[in-house]
Amino acid sequence: MYFTNDLYKNCRLCPRECGADRIAGPGGYCGESAELKLAFAGLHMGEEPPLSGKNGSGTIFVSGCNLGCAFCQNWQISGRHSSGQNCDNRYSEHLGRIVDTDEFAAICLKLQKSGAENINIVTGSHSVPAIAGGLNAAKISGLQIPVLWNSSGYENLITLELLDGIVDTWLPDLKTMDSTLAENFFNAPDYPKAAAGAIQWMLQNKPGQVIIRHLILPDHLESTAAVLRWFAENAAGKAQLSLMSQYTPIPGQSAGPEHFISEKEYDTVLAWLTEYGIDDGFCQELVTGDDWLPDFRRSNPFSSKLSVPVWHFHD
Repeated sequence: MYFTNDLYKNCRLCPRECGADRIAGPGGYCGESAELKLAFAGLHMGEEPPLSGKNGSGTIFVSGCNLGCAFCQNWQISGRHSSGQNCDNRYSEHLGRIVDTDEFAAICLKLQKSGAENINIVTGSHSVPAIAGGLNAAKISGLQIPVLWNSSGYENLITLELLDGIVDTWLPDLKTMDSTLAENFFNAPDYPKAAAGAIQWMLQNKPGQVIIRHLILPDHLESTAAVLRWFAENAAGKAQLSLMSQYTPIPGQSAGPEHFISEKEYDTVLAWLTEYGIDDGFCQELVTGDDWLPDFRRSNPFSSKLSVPVWHFHD
């Protein structure tokens, strides 16, 4: 099955529902056209253990984004600068290259041939029709490994329905349940409602195949506590929790907290896991360095210990 570009004509793909005509060219909040733009594909060992497996997760990084995170680690490809707003090349390199359906399918098959444990689509919510068409083309051509949908959680149900039957495992963020924090740090005050609705849809359609990620923010532990309560009440027994401690201020780009998570904050959150009865999932070790941050200008944006490149937009 292939998907028409008509869904980009009056774009309602994400919760912003901006109505941009992306067939005419780049537009809307995401600043993307109807064409799919990719930055990098490779075998990545930095995901949760069952996703990375022995050979690495076959990550495909999509350029552009429908959020505006004030501390975006992928700012070189997301089209965001430090204020969290969409931007032009004066502020962001907005790296990547447009690929058609055949090239996208070929990238998936090349990852599979290289030993990837899965196909891991990273931040593709604004380009779902093109990605869904490419994944179907790849499956027709012999793609057999599972497909992961690795997203911010800021989704519209119409886009999730396009992916139903294509995606095997959902990997959404649940960044916050605080609308004020969501507005200040993610430029999306409706994020809590949209993400909760999207995750509940995933839980209903793929119970046991959902991993919910949450990044602890320094100085904002109350936000993490609210996320943990939501998980305990709505997702326990249906999903795994992946608690991440890798918040890293990015010099010249980050408009969020200017320091790493403290050991005291980390220990407090670990104690809450016991308090809320959450024991199924993963907990990242305390990270206090920036050597893992990607640089998408390089053929391998990550360290050689974390990633093996298979495709780069310079190719």
